[in-house]
Amino acid sequence: MHAPLMMGAVAYAPKVVTIWEGFKEHFYQHGLAFDYVLFSNYECQVEAQLDGRIALAWNSPLAWIRADRMARARGQQVHAVAMRDTDCDLHSVLVTRVGGATGDAALQALRGKTVGFGAIDSPQATLIPLDHLRQNGLLAGRDFRAQRFDVLGGKHGDHIGGERDAALALMAGEVDAAWMIAGNYLAFSREGVLPAGATQIVAQTQAFDHCNFTTSPGADAQHIAQFTALLLAMRWDDPLVRPLLELEGLTAWLPGRTSGYAALERAVDDELFYDAQGTIRAADYRY
Repeated sequence: MHAPLMMGAVAYAPKVVTIWEGFKEHFYQHGLAFDYVLFSNYECQVEAQLDGRIALAWNSPLAWIRADRMARARGQQVHAVAMRDTDCDLHSVLVTRVGGATGDAALQALRGKTVGFGAIDSPQATLIPLDHLRQNGLLAGRDFRAQRFDVLGGKHGDHIGGERDAALALMAGEVDAAWMIAGNYLAFSREGVLPAGATQIVAQTQAFDHCNFTTSPGADAQHIAQFTALLLAMRWDDPLVRPLLELEGLTAWLPGRTSGYAALERAVDDELFYDAQGTIRAADYRY
């Protein structure tokens, strides 16, 4: 076999090791030498892509934007080759306690109030929500107070502790509203973090996409093609494959697309998170 195709992934939870050990064995059984390196944060992972240390990465949407910008600045290209079905057409929601304004009036009711967000680098609970409010004429610091709940910087919101802390603060009356991805709103309701009947959704972002497998500049095209073909061939009804898909939170792999990152691209620029070359500009970002 050739030298293994080396992939990067971020260790946002212990299950990450179990997930990629399973995928490693699956690829080996199908003739692809594959291995992985775990990073503590996406910033170092993207830098490893551009340095040629890994052939591809399982990237957050924010990491995709940085990789794309860094590559373009060097006259190179990266490609999104695959993503989960559960990465497509997602929404974040603005949640308040019941009894407040709803509909179009709900956003205007935020003026002078405190809004809870996730970590500074969370696309779903901070950056895209800030963009949504900005598109509706509301700026943090001018129209409302933004209270971030920074948990595990560098994980790009994969660790959802910041969203959970924002939800808890909402119920404690410490914030007047809180942003979270729609799936976590349901999860927090099941957990009792948001008691039944106590909250309401008052706004929703436009649809956006989440993670993708991003190739690195100069990666071996044949190995990438084999990896992608094996990935897309995985089937939910295969009893050997299904546990892997369940662990990674999907029912099918889809070809990668980048059309769902427009709002995040805009937010990255407006919040001065990365510049056009992918350099980190957020002064209070710690990872």
